[in-house]
Amino acid sequence: MARVLLAMSGGVDSSVAADLLRADGHEVIGVFMRHGSAASSCQDDTDPSLPIANSSHQGCCTAADAEDARRVARALGIPFYALDLSDDFGRIIDYFVDEYARGRTPNPCIVCNHWIKFGRLFEYADSVGAQYVATGHYARLEAVRGEVALLRGADATKDQSYVLFGIPRALLSRMLLPVGRFAKTDIRARAEKLGLAVADKPDSQEICFVAPGEHATLVGRRLREQGGGDRSGDIVTVDGRRVGRHSGVEHFTIGQRKGLHVALGTPHYVVRLDADRREVVIGPRSALACRRLTADRANWLVPPPSRLECFVQIRYRSEPVPATVTVEEDRFVVEFQKACYGVAPGQAAVCYDGPRLLGGGWIVSSN
Repeated sequence: MARVLLAMSGGVDSSVAADLLRADGHEVIGVFMRHGSAASSCQDDTDPSLPIANSSHQGCCTAADAEDARRVARALGIPFYALDLSDDFGRIIDYFVDEYARGRTPNPCIVCNHWIKFGRLFEYADSVGAQYVATGHYARLEAVRGEVALLRGADATKDQSYVLFGIPRALLSRMLLPVGRFAKTDIRARAEKLGLAVADKPDSQEICFVAPGEHATLVGRRLREQGGGDRSGDIVTVDGRRVGRHSGVEHFTIGQRKGLHVALGTPHYVVRLDADRREVVIGPRSALACRRLTADRANWLVPPPSRLECFVQIRYRSEPVPATVTVEEDRFVVEFQKACYGVAPGQAAVCYDGPRLLGGGWIVSSN
């Protein structure tokens, strides 16, 4: 029997993950990651053999989520702790603000997985003698030719492998993803059979530290606190015509159509963001076509290749596109076999061989 540290969010997936791990004979320790600054009503079920985490902050998903996670842990008979990771999470918010200020589109969920869920959680796992760290992500881990491979989840509609590309390859053998082999409907059915109150709890769909549609407000406020000046600028077409004004590039992302507040007779999309000139460049959908991109800060979950034919996914919910990837140190160039639309600097380009995730990096440019 192995000791497993399980990240519990208070949702149905991580709750059922706890039961699946327990059914496999593991000793499960549930942890909830608190990222906020307000006091939480969640009480910890403590075990004197384990270190006590600082519990003066509430979780990013609300105190109610922390309470849901605690109740599930109690119902399943596993110890539960709340970890104060507010300082670490502050780095993620800083990254989020900085990326938008630079005219890039951030993906804080990937960064959270890299820095916190499979960063700090492994440190805590080591401190409590846990051999594994588990989460409720819809992805799979399987042995392929003698090494652990990360694969897409069995439920294609819920696959979350894309957001896990940044996990260090050396940690794959210490990860467990128990729900990845199931369909979402099976997970909800198991939760209902167990009598868990979270069985029909809606999935979290938004960034956990900012309300839906309020990211630009957060970015603008943080930049003003840092002494930033006027962020307004022009909306221009790809042929250089000035057709409108905007209050900050953080309100836009590549491929965006709604919210441009310009009437040109035909649909226009955000094609490029120039933060230095404070310009939002718009054009027809054809102007979004991309045949090539460059990514940096590459992370490979296979022996680092020099060149490979694979499928590349450029957004969490986008379709993977066949491409040739050429690798040089921590950068790689993707040449698509057909036009790819909506490539946004700041997002991740993730490489797949069928269901297997090979690696990925952060998009820095495209053409």
